[in-house]
Formats: sequence, C-alpha cells, structure tokens
Amino acid sequence: MPKRVNKAIELLEQDQPIYYTGSHTTTGLGYEAGKAAAKTWADYINIGMEHGPLDLVGLGDFMRGLVDGGPTNSGHPTPAVVVELPVDGSSADVMRANAWQLRQLLATGVHGLLLCHAESPEAVKAFVECCRYPFQTIGVGTRLDVGRRGSAGQGIAAPIWGVSVDEYLDKADPWPLNPDGELMLGLKIENRRAIANVEMTMRVPGIAFAEWGPGDLGMSFGYKNTPSPFPPEMLEARARVFDACKATGVAFLEGATPDTIGGSIDAGVRIMGAGGEGEIATLGRAYSNRTMPV
Repeated sequence: MPKRVNKAIELLEQDQPIYYTGSHTTTGLGYEAGKAAAKTWADYINIGMEHGPLDLVGLGDFMRGLVDGGPTNSGHPTPAVVVELPVDGSSADVMRANAWQLRQLLATGVHGLLLCHAESPEAVKAFVECCRYPFQTIGVGTRLDVGRRGSAGQGIAAPIWGVSVDEYLDKADPWPLNPDGELMLGLKIENRRAIANVEMTMRVPGIAFAEWGPGDLGMSFGYKNTPSPFPPEMLEARARVFDACKATGVAFLEGATPDTIGGSIDAGVRIMGAGGEGEIATLGRAYSNRTMPV
C-alpha cells in the first residue's frame, strides 16, 4: 500500500528518480482524457499552462477522470499532477497579485505547481506563502511569513486526493518543508536575472524541485533558437542551478536520453521527462533498482 497521496514525493523520499509526461501547452484535458491517463507509465503528469490556456474547467474534469480511472498500479489514487503556472516569478508583488491562479489551480486537486522565470528569492517566498494555509506554521518567522491560501477549495480537492477535508488541510502543505506535506512546488531558473539570484532563491524553504530551462535561458543570452551544443555561458548557468539544488537538497530536473540516463542518475538528477511510451523511464527504473510498481 502507498504511504502517501503523492507518488512522486514518495519516490523522491526513497532517493528514487521520477519521470514525467506532458507538454508545455494545455492539450488533452477533460474527463475522458483523465480516465485514459490514470494508468500512465509516468510518476507525474505535467500540465503546461505557461503557454497554453488557463483551462480550469478542463483541468477539474481531467482530475475527476484520473480518480475514476484509477487507482494507479502502485495503489495511489492518481498519478501526481503538476501545473506550469501562467504567472512569472518576476517579483513578490506580481506573485501576490496573481495568487488567485494558485488558489484556483490547487482547488482542482493538483499535487504541485511549477513557477516559471523564478527571478528572485522575494518572488519565490511569496509563491510558497500563497500556496500555504495560515495555520501551517513550519518555517514561519524564520524565512517565511504566514500563509495566504484561504478556505473553501479544500472541499473540492479532498475527494481527488482520496482523503477527508480535515486530512487534506493537514496534507496540503509544501514538501519537504513539511515532512508530511503532499504538495510539490517547483521553479524554472530560466533567464539571466534568475541565474544571478539562484543561490539565494534556492534557500527559500518549501521548494521541492528546480530546473534550468535551456530554451528560455538561451533566448535570455541572445539566441533565437536553443544552441546545440550549449555555449559556455549556458553550461555555466546550468552548473549554478545544479549546484544550488545540491546545496539545498532540492531535486534537480533535466532531460536525459537512453545513452545518458545512467550518468544522469549517478550525477544526482532526480526528475526527468521521458516522453513517448516512457523508454527512458523504463531504463532508469531498472538502473536504480526501483521496486515500486509503475
């Protein structure tokens, strides 16, 4: 039996790499799509609302479809679902002005949010606070202020997680800040302003994972298309994000290929996209001797 609602967190606690599917635009939402995705090979599903529409109705239907098509083969109510946010992490004021997005997305029962263009520790601090209920006080008074998430959405989200409303209120807090939390909050460090602040940004409590976003970062360095191979300035930026993640215990997300998967795992990459039918995930799970069913 699973120990957690969030399959991805349960695996990361075991130091097992996790693998996701999904695009960077909002496609394939709705109830039937959710039912079809319930038995996915992936540990979590990425829903791209940074460049796709903010489709709250479609997402809510998708989450209900996941429940009705589940549970997963590992016994979890659904695969974890992480939404790429439309709002950029350019400042604390921008985050607070757009906190309605976070509230409404979390109310659909998703398991995590990914903040793109996370440029400053102040913006990330506001991001974490906007995802937390005021009664959750771990870390408050040191690096965080009181949470800003309000009451009402828990009644919709709790059945998606397969728990009571009271249990949802206890569990809907960022992990690993709260060891019992089931929310995964992630960051994309993907422009030059974000790179300049990455070491401080990663010290903000409540962040579970981060990535370096070579597409947008390449544009930030003046490249119209992502250069291949990466030039020195981009490799340096990638190293800064990776080192900041290792220093703070934040899981690093990066792509891999069948030829590089073993080296990526050995280096410490813990989240990878697998695409297609999950060939990379199959290879990686064998390499890391994973025992949890897909």
